[in-house]
Amino acid sequence: MLIGEVARRSGVSARMLRHYESLGLVRPSGRTGSGYREYSGEDIQRIFHIETLRSLGLSLREIGRAFDDPGFAPSALVDHLIRQTRARIAAETELLTRLRRIDAADPAGWEDVLRVVALLQALKSKSANARQRAALASVDAVTVPTEALVEAALAETEPNVAGALRWALARSGDCGSALLAEGLGSPVAAVRERAVRALAEMPGGEATAHLRDALAHPDAVVRGCAALALGPRGAADAVPTLVDMIVEGRNDGDAVDALSVLASDTATADQIATRLLDRLAQDATGAPARGRLTQALAGIPGTRASYALAELSRDVDRYVALTAAYLLQLRAAG
Repeated sequence: MLIGEVARRSGVSARMLRHYESLGLVRPSGRTGSGYREYSGEDIQRIFHIETLRSLGLSLREIGRAFDDPGFAPSALVDHLIRQTRARIAAETELLTRLRRIDAADPAGWEDVLRVVALLQALKSKSANARQRAALASVDAVTVPTEALVEAALAETEPNVAGALRWALARSGDCGSALLAEGLGSPVAAVRERAVRALAEMPGGEATAHLRDALAHPDAVVRGCAALALGPRGAADAVPTLVDMIVEGRNDGDAVDALSVLASDTATADQIATRLLDRLAQDATGAPARGRLTQALAGIPGTRASYALAELSRDVDRYVALTAAYLLQLRAAG
């Protein structure tokens, strides 16, 4: 079979077939009387083998090695191709993400595109100063997509930069709340904490809703951060978590402050006093925790809290009784 016929049947151009021959990949079995290349059935089969291997991403040099080296191990090359393909996919995915974020910024011209690209690159800089400047500039300069800010906030370990990113997110609107809430599902504890801390600074009802959901999170740190953020927002459903924090001695001072804010509402104040008294009644609470619970009643107004303190002034635990009696005196003097 002559080269033209081989090209038509195989789909490989005559020029490429000559290139294969120059590399030694294909050697026509013979020549016609006129000197034209003549390919046998085995030659054509080899051409199909070459095309098959090319479709897997092998270079012509690798294909030649595969054909000519008796000791060649296909598995090693396939493993190399898998790694190479994964690296290429990762690079293409990163490029696609960058392009999508540039498009989300809705640039008006090429100058805007360049500024967005510069900010996106700075957010991933090894320099903490550069990352912080990018976070602060994202508010006043061309808008950086919220997705990029969330990604940076969840990865940031430097406190000052993390604060700047949370500040930028809080001014980006409520659209970042859902993305931050996804971070609460991370298997990495530090990422979950960064997510809830950023959510705590986000304004709007959507952020509040995600914080409420976080009160049921299995991670105690996430629950605590959510409760502390919900206290100033008047969310009474944070009360149980705040009381748990006082019992456990975990950010108990902040928890007491949050309860005091919530207690500005009379009904909530009575609810808080009742819950504190109920926890005090539990034998398993322990002396230090009972002392903290008693002190927490100091910031709770209302008759229910006064009643609880009167009950505790007769407690068998001397420290609790003295603390409650002292707080009652302060109330009477006030």
